Amino acid sequence: MAILQDPSFWASVAFVIFIAAAAKPISRLAVAGLDKRADKIRDDLDEAEKLREEAQDLLANYQRKQRDAIAEAEAIVAHAGEEAERLAGQAIMSLEASLERRRKLALERIAQAEAQALDRVLTMTVDIALDATHDFLANELKDKQANALTDAAIKDLAGNLH
Repeated sequence: MAILQDPSFWASVAFVIFIAAAAKPISRLAVAGLDKRADKIRDDLDEAEKLREEAQDLLANYQRKQRDAIAEAEAIVAHAGEEAERLAGQAIMSLEASLERRRKLALERIAQAEAQALDRVLTMTVDIALDATHDFLANELKDKQANALTDAAIKDLAGNLH
């Protein structure tokens, strides 16, 4: 029983009792710290999950907006194409109508020019005939014949005027 008399034995026993007595509160503190850390990690994981879900919702929302924008852009392009076709059709119709008006105007001008040319030819023909008649009458007719024609023309004048 010499061991009971040894101070290092009692120091070892005191150390074991101290460790045994302190182990429970220290383990509680360690467990509480670990539980607190686990709760913080769990909260961080929950927050990360919420953020991931929000990010997925935002991604889906932006993808939907992108699809809508693409569809709207395609609709705008299609409408612009239709509008361009309609305007091209109107331009063609307008051009055809303008060309038809110009053709008619040109035909009218040609007809007027022909009528003026015919009038000039007729006028020149009458002038030439009158000049020829005047020359003939002045050079070829004698006094008696000229007086007889003048008298006949004066008699016929009353009938020709009415």
